Amino acid sequence: MADVSDPAIIEAYNDVRSDKTDTKWLLLDYESDRSDKLQVSKTGTGGLTELQENLDNSKASYAYVRVTYANDKESKREKFILVVWIGPECKVMRKAKISVHAADVKQVLRVYSLDVPAREKDDLNEEPIVKKLRKAGGASYDGI
Repeated sequence: MADVSDPAIIEAYNDVRSDKTDTKWLLLDYESDRSDKLQVSKTGTGGLTELQENLDNSKASYAYVRVTYANDKESKREKFILVVWIGPECKVMRKAKISVHAADVKQVLRVYSLDVPAREKDDLNEEPIVKKLRKAGGASYDGI
């Protein structure tokens, strides 16, 4: 089991969800290579591109992101995604624990529209994620 008991995780989660802060994402990393305790390693006010820049290819991490997109000229939607990042250079033993740990993370970072497994930074390009969010959101008048 992953240890997600750090109160800073809930605080960062609430910041991302709040309309009163500029925080758009949070990144959870393991305390050390041998630890199963997660902590908030970074938060940011940019979007998915900024998050991509902060991912470490040698780590497994979890991110919670607010994604804003326009459905048409008059509307704007905000949805949340949960990213399970397994960097291409992540150690085998860490990879083996991810599916179990992801379930523990989902108990804390509960409200999201899309679960995004990412193995390469390109898996977090905004356009394909927004397409998936539009499909998941139901009312799409663009034929997507």
